[in-house]
Amino acid sequence: MKDFYGRLAGFISLLLFMPVAMADTYRYMHVTIDTPWLIFIFLLVAVMSPFILMAILYWRNAIRRNAEDDAKGES
Repeated sequence: MKDFYGRLAGFISLLLFMPVAMADTYRYMHVTIDTPWLIFIFLLVAVMSPFILMAILYWRNAIRRNAEDDAKGES
């Protein structure tokens, strides 16, 4: 029960001090002209990586199927 009250006190203190911390975020965030480009590059990698992985797996399975078909044809 002591752990519960400790967590509850921590949660309440976070709720009480959250608006103060949010009002001061621009002091700690160093936004420059490079920031939108960094966000763009990060999102580009995040969106395109599944497509790149899908192409690699398709190519790998196509090579494996061709090898299996060749092995069946020789038998």
